[in-house]
Amino acid sequence: PSTAAIHHIIDEDVAGAPPWQVAAPPVLEAMPGPAPLALAAHRASFEQRWCRPVQPPGLRWVCTYKCALRLWPDAPTHSNQGLRYWRRPEGLDRGAGLPAHRAGPDAYVTAHHLRDMLAMADLDQLLTWSDEPALLVKVPFGPWRGRRFRELDDDALDNILASAGGNADMAFTARTERMQRDGAPGAEAQAPRQTALL
Repeated sequence: PSTAAIHHIIDEDVAGAPPWQVAAPPVLEAMPGPAPLALAAHRASFEQRWCRPVQPPGLRWVCTYKCALRLWPDAPTHSNQGLRYWRRPEGLDRGAGLPAHRAGPDAYVTAHHLRDMLAMADLDQLLTWSDEPALLVKVPFGPWRGRRFRELDDDALDNILASAGGNADMAFTARTERMQRDGAPGAEAQAPRQTALL
């Protein structure tokens, strides 16, 4: 019931459908058609749990969530649907992107974000950002929750680094912010490398 409450799909809707291991490979290999350069999803780590065991070997992922944090840091939210209504991507048909939290409509919205990201940064850059922990804009929890990392003083950043534990995104963001402030080589390389698609 808790899962159905999100996407409104119940057992009867998929009765008789092939199992994931059978249905997924043709989709992930883009059959029929040319082999994909990469796969993409918003918060790709969620999708990868099911896709990696059945996807073509060596295929990399673009995480449009991680890339959105880099390209649109001033967005009020970086959720797939939040970006949709904040950015209003050209050509996006509102009805085709509904209902939300379904594979087809969500992929449709994500494709519009990806198209616009590729107009701002090349595929290699998007893949690099996607392979790294998320470069967060705001602190997600703790005493500085909701504050922008760039607004925190050095003591707060040091405290986050010391207490991040297993949260790779928090540690990576605090470390990157400190490096930028200290003028460390390569720390400023957060901006996209191209301004237009082709």
